[in-house]
Parts: sequence; C-alpha cells; structure tokens
Amino acid sequence: MTYDIKRELKAFYAPKNTDWQLVDVPDQQFIGIDGKGNPNTAEAYARAVQALYTVAYTLKFASKRGLGRDFVVGPLEGLWYSDDPSVFTVGAKDLWSWTMLISQPAWITADLIKDAVETALAKKKAPTIGGVRRVELREGRCAQLMHVGSYDDEAPALARLHSEFIPANGLREAGEHHEIYLSDPRKIDAAKLRTVLRQPVSQTGRR
Repeated sequence: MTYDIKRELKAFYAPKNTDWQLVDVPDQQFIGIDGKGNPNTAEAYARAVQALYTVAYTLKFASKRGLGRDFVVGPLEGLWYSDDPSVFTVGAKDLWSWTMLISQPAWITADLIKDAVETALAKKKAPTIGGVRRVELREGRCAQLMHVGSYDDEAPALARLHSEFIPANGLREAGEHHEIYLSDPRKIDAAKLRTVLRQPVSQTGRR
C-alpha cells in the first residue's frame, strides 16, 4: 500500500476538533527550507515552496524506483516565528520568518535527501533548491485544532490559545507555531480552507 502521512497520522493531519485540545505528536522528519517575508507577496517564498516540492517529488520517484516503496507527497506545512511576536498579531507579514516543510516517511534517509537535492539542483538549475535540508521535529505535547476558513481569520483562535487556553492549563509555549495546509487555495474558496493549527507547549516551569 502506498504510504500516506494523512492516513498514517490521521489524528494529527485530520483532527475533528475546532477548538484547542492537547495532543502528543510523534517525532517526524521533513524536508524543509527557511526564509523570511510575506508569504502572499514575497518571491522568495514562492521560490522556496517550488524548490521544496521539486525535491519532494524527486524523493518520491527515487524511493519508488530504487527501493520499491511509494508514498503520497504530503501537504505543505510551515513553522512561523519572529524575535518580535507582535508582528503576527499586527499582521506585519513582511517581518515573518518561516520554515516550510513536507513530511517524509521514516525510510527516507539523510543520504537520500542529500542525493535528491543534488539531482533536482542539477536538473532544474534553480539555486533555491540548494537550501532544502532535512528537518527533524520533536514537538511532543501540543495544543492543536482544525481551522476552517481563510488564513487571515485564524487570529481569534490564536488569541484564545494565548490568552485563555495556555494560561488556564498551566502551560507555556515550547516551540514555533506550526500550520498544516490541507487545502489548495487556488482551487477552494477561502471560507472552506482546512488548516491544522498547532503550538508545542510544556508545563509552566519546565523546558
């Protein structure tokens, strides 16, 4: 059976709850690429996402051809962060930093990723591809929900997370804000977009 991360980790890629709940996320590996700027307008963001998908499909074909193991390329995911968290609440998107991600099956090794980057770079001649790297996340305990609607309408849910849910449960933030994009905004009305919102947390006083 073709491996599909959305099926294998359904609780984390298709949660039913639309308000915050605590979950324990297993360790995962990804391919990722870093950058900064407005995801709606920055050319660097568009080039980064294109580079990420190029390497993802190179890995898929190499795995199927060389290992006899096929997988569905996972959805685009993103970590969002800044030295000044207020840039998110005021919508200063030009100052956002990000690491865009695509999950990889456990059998995809660091060497396979390195080879895929080199192969894609040689074929496409796009320097941005050279920035794609292996990323391992150990998020553990997280607050998570399914957001249905426009990306710009996430603010109320995030406000509840930081002003209500986290303090009410004696928690603190313990990692970057994580989003998983399950819908293609080019094909689906903004009101129907499905996005998993996730925030790693820990008990107050612990790291």
